[in-house]
Amino acid sequence: MVVNTVSQEGIEIEACEKIGYWGYHLILDCQACDIPSISDPVNLTKFVKTLVDTIEMKAYGEPVLEHFATHCPDKAGYSLVQLIETSSITGHFVEKNGDAYLDIFSCKPFSSDKAKEVIYAFFRPKKIKMHFITRQA
Repeated sequence: MVVNTVSQEGIEIEACEKIGYWGYHLILDCQACDIPSISDPVNLTKFVKTLVDTIEMKAYGEPVLEHFATHCPDKAGYSLVQLIETSSITGHFVEKNGDAYLDIFSCKPFSSDKAKEVIYAFFRPKKIKMHFITRQA
């Protein structure tokens, strides 16, 4: 089941829990974020740690943060991986235009609205496109 627009806090998770899905995958395409914010490894680390706490997950180790695609300026930027006990949070941040692509996957339900609030607080995107997917083999 794919929900293109997640409109109200908790409704999608409540319905999914009743159906018994195995996992929840939130995909966020963030347009025109503040470029200095997405280019700062210290800020990116603070972001993912705040996100983990805010959506009530438990980090497994420290986040992995590496600068990639320097051979292609249109795609260059930091990539982020944070393992969580219930799966992972990943992202790539494009320094040229400020776009950011984030994925949160977990078998434990979480608030998509709270995740979005953290993204706005840290990166100030002009627009966020969200897709919420339930996972069940």
